[in-house]
Amino acid sequence: MNSLLSITDIKDDVKDILDLASKIKAGEMEEKPLEGKTLAMIFEKSSTRTRVSFDVGMYQLGGRAIFLSSNDLQMGRGEPISDTAKVLSRFVDGIMIRAIRHSDVVELAKHSDVPVISGLTDLEHPCQALADMLTIKEHLGDWKGKKICFAGDGNNVCNSLLLIAPLLGMDISVACPKGYEPSEDILKTAREYADENNTQIVVSDDIGVALENVDVVYTDVWVSMGDEAEKAKREIDLAPFQVNMDLMSFANDGAIFMHCLPAVRGQEVSADVIDGPKSVVFDQAENRLHAQKAILYHYMKD
Repeated sequence: MNSLLSITDIKDDVKDILDLASKIKAGEMEEKPLEGKTLAMIFEKSSTRTRVSFDVGMYQLGGRAIFLSSNDLQMGRGEPISDTAKVLSRFVDGIMIRAIRHSDVVELAKHSDVPVISGLTDLEHPCQALADMLTIKEHLGDWKGKKICFAGDGNNVCNSLLLIAPLLGMDISVACPKGYEPSEDILKTAREYADENNTQIVVSDDIGVALENVDVVYTDVWVSMGDEAEKAKREIDLAPFQVNMDLMSFANDGAIFMHCLPAVRGQEVSADVIDGPKSVVFDQAENRLHAQKAILYHYMKD
């Protein structure tokens, strides 16, 4: 079944989906193309942007969404993921899941007869990356020849950005302390994409190196859901990678600041940056809706 579990699943469709998102945002698409369609939304992790944007997106496309927490499903009481996938496939036209483990989403998609869309796992966040690229094009005019730097923990958001940036002609650097590097498997694939598209990837614990010629500075929370036991250590290790005004001064003129939210002001980003004129974080948040409407159309339209 054709599903979106990773940016690798849309390697050849990224530009088409982003073009579709732009058209949807501009009101240039047919009204209610998913009329009569139903999306099941499974949440193992709490959410603001993912839940609301998918729910509203389905409504605006003419369909409906059903919210299902792990407490609402027998899966939370031990029912095999394969059984859940087979049952839901008899009822709905698509499944969006925000999960703890990427392997569980892969298992769900393996046994599903309808498309499965990852709303986040411990490995990737493809929907966020698509919204980010839509935002970058709106503010910088194009992707090609631009450079994005992700500063902090090489997490799921970082992994998806590493994959999508070279597909769109962007260079990408990751500034992180040793021990916080992105997935080696993701990096291997991203570097293959970079070679194919003549772009550059740099991973460094020297933030000055990573910030060279940067048009986008991006960060995320230091303590993600599931990392709470490491909170004190993470705050010490990641402190030198806080995005503040001094750090932003090393970026190119006209550079923008991005964050997938929620943010902790005073930790990964200073308040004067995230609330300042270079910040586009709320445009990013809005674009989750438009990007996800394009994803829903791409996967669920007959």
